[in-house]
Amino acid sequence: MKIIGISTITAISLVVFWAITSAKTPEFSSVENYSGNLKKGEYVFNASGCASCHSSVDATQAEKLVLTGGRSFPSPFGTFYAPNISMDKVNGIGAWSEEDFANAVLHGVSPKGTHYYPSFPYTAYAEMTDQDIADLWVYFRSIPESSTPSIDHDLPMYVSWRRPIAFWKLLNTGEPITGLVSSDAKVQRGAYLVETLGHCGECHTSRNFIGGLKYEYWLGGAKNPTGRGMIPNLTPAKLTWNTEEIVEYLASGFTPDFDVAGGHMADVIENTSKLTEEDRLAIAEYLKAIPEVQK
Repeated sequence: MKIIGISTITAISLVVFWAITSAKTPEFSSVENYSGNLKKGEYVFNASGCASCHSSVDATQAEKLVLTGGRSFPSPFGTFYAPNISMDKVNGIGAWSEEDFANAVLHGVSPKGTHYYPSFPYTAYAEMTDQDIADLWVYFRSIPESSTPSIDHDLPMYVSWRRPIAFWKLLNTGEPITGLVSSDAKVQRGAYLVETLGHCGECHTSRNFIGGLKYEYWLGGAKNPTGRGMIPNLTPAKLTWNTEEIVEYLASGFTPDFDVAGGHMADVIENTSKLTEEDRLAIAEYLKAIPEVQK
């Protein structure tokens, strides 16, 4: 009887675990009610930095829209590789529906019903508006195809099973970012561009032992996952540039000290240079308004 009891408890526990860790997608609702706009989708594409991660490392300017993937992103949990997200129906996302796309971007769930690793910043993109998702999907449908297969992530065994990512999501989604409350429309727009589309916190915020962002240190700088140096603090505690200097940096990559953006930040500047002057100013106003982080 004792053996039967243990077997029953084990079976129930496995069923509960399986249910809790399944990749759930909410009933798809509102995005399909919006008509996408190609030009606006291109703008969201640039603001979201899609090509910065998903173009190949050696892509020329003309090839930046061929989202072949392949860039490596080292982390304490192994090395992640950006996948092919071109419109190729075999090796890209060309066979996806708009619902598949929205569930991936907003909820980190694949069309096959598995969790994506949070190296894909869906915790930031989760706050994207339905209109921006609809516009972005229309633009994605217009970009070139690439038949290059995605590279498998190089991860240790304990990370390679995706179901426990459900627990990571429970612990690391739905938190407020800065707690910043502002009635200023520019600051609100800047918050959306920085926190959601630009997902700046993914690099500029330190992480806890399971890789979640430490929101209390929002944009306060972080260790470079490559092990080389620090990613800078963007809060007013360290970023002493005025709004005009921040706007100029986002447009040209030049700092007030006549230095120039390099590394991954050069790719970011390539994107922010395509934003309107008004949106670059909104980002600057937001960065001047967020709480200081002394690190």
